[in-house]
Amino acid sequence: MASSGKKTRGKQKIEIKIIKIEHDRLISFSKRCTGIYKKISKLSTICGGEILFIIFLPAGKPYSFGHPSVESVAKRFLNPNQPFNKTTDAPVEAYCKVRINLLVKDFNEVYDQLDVLKEKQKAIDLAQKSHGTETYHWWKKGMLY
Repeated sequence: MASSGKKTRGKQKIEIKIIKIEHDRLISFSKRCTGIYKKISKLSTICGGEILFIIFLPAGKPYSFGHPSVESVAKRFLNPNQPFNKTTDAPVEAYCKVRINLLVKDFNEVYDQLDVLKEKQKAIDLAQKSHGTETYHWWKKGMLY
């Protein structure tokens, strides 16, 4: 009989029990933690629910995942009468307002720089007119880049 050519035993069921070697236990946790975070994120996205997941390692280090955030879900857990939309929409709205304010600030800075450049160009034009030379005005042709 010919060998099937498999080099590994493949994916197999493992017995669910504590891993005795601490180093192996930490490696297993780090590999499985990513997977559980992905599953929780998918569940939150598909169901549209708020999720809070916290796990403490035996050493006492906490790992957490929360959607929309750990804080908002914890507040909702401690105050179950709080409406759902308040906890879900508030962080998004706050982020949008901050982002819009930053964009407006950037726009105003660029617009002010444009005004300064136009003033400099006018000064150059006056100086050149007094010397009898003309320059090309890049903003008169509607070519703002």
